[in-house]
Amino acid sequence: MSLHDKGVVVTGGGNGIGRALAVRAAADGARVVVNDIDADAAVAVAREVGGIALPADLATETGATQLVETAIEALGGIDVFFGNAGIDSGAGEHVDDRTWEKAIDVNLMAHVRASRALVPHWLERGSGHFVVTASAAGLLTMIGNAPYSVTKHATVAFAEWLSIEHGNRGVRVQVVCPQGVNTRMLRSSGAVQELLSHDDALEPADVADTIVAGMDDGQFLILPHPEVAGYYAARAADTDRWLAGMRRLHERTFTR
Repeated sequence: MSLHDKGVVVTGGGNGIGRALAVRAAADGARVVVNDIDADAAVAVAREVGGIALPADLATETGATQLVETAIEALGGIDVFFGNAGIDSGAGEHVDDRTWEKAIDVNLMAHVRASRALVPHWLERGSGHFVVTASAAGLLTMIGNAPYSVTKHATVAFAEWLSIEHGNRGVRVQVVCPQGVNTRMLRSSGAVQELLSHDDALEPADVADTIVAGMDDGQFLILPHPEVAGYYAARAADTDRWLAGMRRLHERTFTR
């Protein structure tokens, strides 16, 4: 799939993987809308790539709907929507309800709310491409962070549902599940930073390249760290053994 002359929206585009996706899409000739809750970051990246900045808080119904509707008008239609915005706040099950609610709103409901506006547009025109950034945590688990793990699992599940529901009607859905990427999120991850970097922390630009290549391949799972496929298979083949191994990793990570 070529991004040339495609209308592309990148959420969470002010930094990290989102910025790299905006840069790559623009380099490939796309017309790019850069979204971020940080308006200054969105504007800076939009200027860098010759795109349009549309800051919005996707944790709200209004923010997600207005982003999609405004981007459709600005671009003449959305061909590719990179749902990349996410947060990793939280720890154990005892974090307050507001932290859980924020994780659910940003990591899951932002995709649900965007899809409400996107899918009718795509069904009418007969095509559309939703690329959701989840995490390897969505296929496995993030040790030490319950809200992140739970919401990223839910993100993968929602992407699967969208693919099943609309995949035969021109709507292509893919989900990106990286491990450690050299972003602010990784650098602020504390005790699990070394664990997340075990299979090498990739640069955001490398992840963006893998995503674009994965869009061309068309497989549902885009895995910038190929090792994740093996971990995912092992988890499914023998869940109890996998859980025992994860408990050992937990002990080594938090008790040394």
